[in-house]
Amino acid sequence: MEQVIESLKWRYATKSFDADKQLSESQLNILKNAVQLAPSSFGLQPYQVVVVQNKEVKQQLRTAAFNQTQLEDASHIFVFAIEKQYAAKHVDAFIANVANTRNTSVESLKGFEDLLKTTVNSRSAEELDAWNSKQAYIGLGILLETAALYNIDACPMEGFNATEFNRILGLDERNLHAVAIAAVGFRSDDDKYQHYAKVRKSYDDLFIHI
Repeated sequence: MEQVIESLKWRYATKSFDADKQLSESQLNILKNAVQLAPSSFGLQPYQVVVVQNKEVKQQLRTAAFNQTQLEDASHIFVFAIEKQYAAKHVDAFIANVANTRNTSVESLKGFEDLLKTTVNSRSAEELDAWNSKQAYIGLGILLETAALYNIDACPMEGFNATEFNRILGLDERNLHAVAIAAVGFRSDDDKYQHYAKVRKSYDDLFIHI
């Protein structure tokens, strides 16, 4: 319990990364495992995550993110991209995965499948995009907390040109759309923001007890 709180106090949105420090394969796998295990509505996980380490690609992403240095200097960039035109076919793939994972038949999941398809079909494309984006942000939150627990620095970011990210990463061809990113690595000693006191609402201002 204390470790979690201390780790969350330690973390901050890192503005300057040490470009010479890279995540180990083990550290990267821990972060990927955490994102894979992140909760989502119905367990659908209506997004994919692009993990970028290639230097040339990171340089291109930096240009598409208003020249923010984190995109180039961080060890890895996690790009959360939602499924576009989400539809019943995505539910079919999910149900097949459930049946395979739990060693049961697709037919036995008919009630659950119908519920999911009713939920999906009752929403507009815009509503589905918003819903799926919220699920991606849950994954982003899990990534940030896990990184902090392992003393890995991270910076969640929305300041980027999604259209350009889609082009650079070939997301359009995969029917995906970038919605959020996180630069992950290790803070530079020169990053002044690591020394700033963390500013948050007080308990009284944040929590309402009923």
